[in-house]
Amino acid sequence: MNEIKPGSVLDLRGVACPNNFVRAKLKLEEMRSDEILEIIIDDGEPIKNVPRSIKEDGHQILKAEKIDNRWRLLIKKG
Repeated sequence: MNEIKPGSVLDLRGVACPNNFVRAKLKLEEMRSDEILEIIIDDGEPIKNVPRSIKEDGHQILKAEKIDNRWRLLIKKG
């Protein structure tokens, strides 16, 4: 199985809602369509809210995996 290689990584550990989504959105705006962004976010409110908001903006969540008390999201820019 091929590992998805992100074009950019954004570490949002410790960033509160809704700032983590705002920062992810700004990073995605800098990227080209179909590029992959890896985001590291905290468990709890961030993982409940950020993926939903990203999908609503027209992007695709390729992978969401929990690592300890953090999450790793791979997002394909729409």
